[in-house]
Amino acid sequence: MPFETLFALVVFAFVSSVTPGPNNLMLMASGANFGFSRSVPHMLGIAIGFTLMIVAVGAGLIQMFDAWPPSYTVLKIFSVTYMTWLAWKIARAGPAKSGEAQGTPMTFLQAAAFQWVNPKAWAMALTALSVYATDATLVAFGLVALVFGLVNLPSITLWAVLGQQMARILTNPLRLRVFNLTMAALLMASLIPVLWPV
Repeated sequence: MPFETLFALVVFAFVSSVTPGPNNLMLMASGANFGFSRSVPHMLGIAIGFTLMIVAVGAGLIQMFDAWPPSYTVLKIFSVTYMTWLAWKIARAGPAKSGEAQGTPMTFLQAAAFQWVNPKAWAMALTALSVYATDATLVAFGLVALVFGLVNLPSITLWAVLGQQMARILTNPLRLRVFNLTMAALLMASLIPVLWPV
């Protein structure tokens, strides 16, 4: 891969990883509700899960979806249902340091599996593979995945840190409740492009 193309891929990976989306919104909520250290498995699940997703999609999974077009509808329904459930969990989360805290942070496996129903992750993977792995070889897919693996984790970590820092001002139960409801609403709003594509 030429240096210019590699540089463009790094920029794309950074911009798409650091901008708001379901993963980042959930990490910010996790950092605010459970703290940074308890959110680390969630962060690692996103970074590793998405990296593996890129390889799997590039290696042929997308052809399976193309062979049976209704699978896209099934994926969309499952994605919307699962993200609605996650938004409900975020809306109900309680204070991190309180014995009344409701819910637990997302585990590594849950976060890794979530990539498969995350519309933004699909858009990122498909765009990266079609634009930057044009020779469609396993080496090209692996390079795209490696770049995302190296860029994604630091990018998403910022959101967990932001959430942890916000916890300082969310000591009041009412403010925390408003924050969690806002995060849940934003997570649901991130589904608008899936439900009503432009």
